[in-house]
Amino acid sequence: MALSCSRLCSRLSLTRLSGLTTNRTTNGVYFQDLSCRSRLPLCRHYTSSKVRRGIGRYVSSRLQWVNAKYEGFLKRRFPRFFLLYHTFVEGFRMLFQDAKDVRRIKMKMLFGGVKFPDLHYREMEKLRQFRRDLIKAAPLVVISIPPFANYLVFVLMYFFPRQLLIPHFWTPRQQLEFRRLYHLHRAQYHRPLLKELENTSHRVKNHHLQGLLKNLCAKVQSGENPKVSEVLAVRGLFSGAPLAVDTLSNNQMRHISSLLFLTPRLPGFLIGRRLKRHALELLQLDRALSRLGPHQLSDSELRQACYVRGINADSLGTNQSRQWLSHWLQVSSALKESEVSLLLHCIVLLSANYPSAPSRH
Repeated sequence: MALSCSRLCSRLSLTRLSGLTTNRTTNGVYFQDLSCRSRLPLCRHYTSSKVRRGIGRYVSSRLQWVNAKYEGFLKRRFPRFFLLYHTFVEGFRMLFQDAKDVRRIKMKMLFGGVKFPDLHYREMEKLRQFRRDLIKAAPLVVISIPPFANYLVFVLMYFFPRQLLIPHFWTPRQQLEFRRLYHLHRAQYHRPLLKELENTSHRVKNHHLQGLLKNLCAKVQSGENPKVSEVLAVRGLFSGAPLAVDTLSNNQMRHISSLLFLTPRLPGFLIGRRLKRHALELLQLDRALSRLGPHQLSDSELRQACYVRGINADSLGTNQSRQWLSHWLQVSSALKESEVSLLLHCIVLLSANYPSAPSRH
């Protein structure tokens, strides 16, 4: 009897593990049915997908633990290097998130039938900034393609972060410093552009509008801030020759390109096309921002909006920044697409003396 029971138990165990079917009946037990029934709980609890997920979670947790230990070691022993390391890691994370956001926006435009002017302000700004970042990062990517060239790239990135890296990979201190330097470079073209605008005013045939434009230039050159009404009074001059975008002199277009951080080292007709495209994009951004409302912007978004339009808001208070941006939007909302040349000149007219000289709008 004991031998019979042991044989039965061993056969049951073998049938469970191997899953082999048999038509043999022992002591009234049908092994084919028993094998199928007994195999189900084993499959439920030990499926390959669950095993893979468990291994993946274990490996992921161990990698996170090792990474945390490594970061703690760097922070204690090499604090300056840890700051660079942390900045690069966060930079890649933000860049990857931006790429996902841009893909989502593009899919929305492609399959949702949404046009660029109908996008939300933040979506427009995301597309604009991501495109500029890609253009700046492209040469560095090309340099890193040859074997072992990545070591040279790291050296260049360390010594020339402002010229080679996009803002994602700047430390907070570098962001403030580099914005200040870029704005100082931009401010060098304020006076030359005002001088070109004053010289062009002599070619205006309407004597009344010519006088208004000369007074506007003289007021800004003397260190005063013009009123919004004074700027809008001459907007009709910027829809045709000699102040429309495609009729500006080469010197004027190159000065404006420098204000927008665009390269001025291109043929005149190419510069004119780029300026018109950027001016229309800026006008659409302004309209989207007017729909959103400037008060909806966070402090960082407010500083970025002011910086794009010609003023460094890092040294301004929040109320001053919002006031300046509201003045800009008052001008922008009154302009037609044919008058976008005035919007480009407002980068100087509205920002050259703000907030050093008080003005009543």
